[in-house]
Amino acid sequence: MNKRTFGTKLSRERSSRELLFVGLVENLVLHGRIKTTKAKAKAIIGLIDRLVVLAKKDTLASKRQVLKRLKNNKNVSTMLWTDVAKTFVNRPSGFTRIIPLVARKGDLAKMVRLEWVEVIIKKDVKNVSTKTKRS
Repeated sequence: MNKRTFGTKLSRERSSRELLFVGLVENLVLHGRIKTTKAKAKAIIGLIDRLVVLAKKDTLASKRQVLKRLKNNKNVSTMLWTDVAKTFVNRPSGFTRIIPLVARKGDLAKMVRLEWVEVIIKKDVKNVSTKTKRS
């Protein structure tokens, strides 16, 4: 019996697929737009929506959830709940858009640009390092 699987596998195991999604979300938060394949963009839209909704709640539990999903990247998490969440206060969902681009030359993969629906005004976020220097 064929069972329905949740999400797309993208020819990767679970751990590498999770890290790929985290990397794509981090680049979207840092740069405001990313160029990727259509399959990868469609796969991370749900994750992005969940992270922004959690960041908009602005509770300790939601901040911990965002940190957990982004593998403890404090710079990106801070930008998510300061800059991105403040931009989308009045919007319940639909935070990103997909713009089709020309197919990739090597394998003719459908390429898209994934970007925020509104312009994100970035504040200066200090680089928070997770490791401390020992003398």
